[in-house]
Amino acid sequence: MRDLSGVVKAYDVRGVVGEQLDAAVVRALGAAFARLVGGPAVVIGHDMRDSSPELSSAFADGVTAQGVDVISIGLASTDMLYFASGKLDLPGAMFTASHNPAEYNGIKLCRAGASPVGQDTGLAQVREDAEREVPDAEGVTPGTRSERDLLADYAAYLLALVDLSGSRPLKVVVDAGNGMGGYTVPEVFQGLPIEVVPMYFELDGNFPNHEANPLDPKNLVDLQAKVVEVGADAGVAFDGDADRCFVIDERGEPVSPSAITALVAVRELAKDPGATVIHNLITSKAVPEIVAERGGKPVRTRVGHSFIKAEMATTGAIFGGEHSAHYYFREFWNADTGMLAALHVLAALGEQPEPLSELAREYERYSASGEINSTVADQSDRISAIKATFGARNGVTFDELDGLTVELPDGSWFNLRASNTEPLLRLNVEAADSDAVAALRDEVLAIVRG
Repeated sequence: MRDLSGVVKAYDVRGVVGEQLDAAVVRALGAAFARLVGGPAVVIGHDMRDSSPELSSAFADGVTAQGVDVISIGLASTDMLYFASGKLDLPGAMFTASHNPAEYNGIKLCRAGASPVGQDTGLAQVREDAEREVPDAEGVTPGTRSERDLLADYAAYLLALVDLSGSRPLKVVVDAGNGMGGYTVPEVFQGLPIEVVPMYFELDGNFPNHEANPLDPKNLVDLQAKVVEVGADAGVAFDGDADRCFVIDERGEPVSPSAITALVAVRELAKDPGATVIHNLITSKAVPEIVAERGGKPVRTRVGHSFIKAEMATTGAIFGGEHSAHYYFREFWNADTGMLAALHVLAALGEQPEPLSELAREYERYSASGEINSTVADQSDRISAIKATFGARNGVTFDELDGLTVELPDGSWFNLRASNTEPLLRLNVEAADSDAVAALRDEVLAIVRG
């Protein structure tokens, strides 16, 4: 019996190819997933990593051995796989390790309609079945395999949700990071009043230029310089599987994902006044403030796509955003799509004459630290120390929805969350200005790092 505890994570499958993931493991996972979801078919897509075609084919073998058909859409971004799952009303499997290094690969699984599969919604069962290596179904006709090209349909669907026909001409630098944005952007942006200046569109799972993770500031340096160099109106960076996007203004300065969340929320609320908008607890408090001011209902949730998607389904929310640059849309089966968020930002920019820095300023009310990781031996002990220190002060409130959120009487706050997989505490701080952020950050880190 194989042990898959190291590769089957809370929300997906991920591991080093050849050591943790190989064709045999992935075939077993495909068979287990087919048993979980049943027929009639599973749709499969994959990213540009060298190992993705072989692994996705092995997964398909496991699925068909259970009598379930496979529809392969070939190269795809993760949100394109979600589109296929929603459009075809079929369970799906996306082979990608997002921004992880080249030696990694993984699988993101969903039920029909892009409904997520996590530990509590079937992934634990998939792992158990794959570990036991349940044999192929007996007396069952093997499923068939077919191919389908959905790139044009995906692009058309997104463009039907965001009208850019009235936009002024824009010049936009797009950094695909050698990931799947280099495959989807040309199709989506074709015919729009947008001049795309491409960076690193060549599909290369070895990521020769920089890690395809736009949340790390060092991976934005090339894009920032190019935006200024060519006099672009904006820059957009996608991660490896293009389900996240990060935005740069005309000065080469990053626009915070919280500001993007608020901007897109305002646009969505204009279509559905009074609707619910989801935000996670490390998003700027400007987000719920702006949502409420525009007549919407802000709902706060834990960090993580499974929590966001579950809350969206429960509340019927029109939109959800995370400070990690994941953006979720009711019109996209509650799934996250960086491309649709980027289109909303560019539509908002093109509908008015001001530069992006001015437009974004409407949604930036506070200063933030960004996420700061600290390696600690005893996470609970350090959190207790924070409680003891701040709990002794007047007017301080605690919230334990996800980790520990501490709000101070002056409106500043911080959240301290333990990593699920590493001996880390993750700190996010927000305050009125950068000096206040620095002071609070340093105080908390002095306690955490002891």
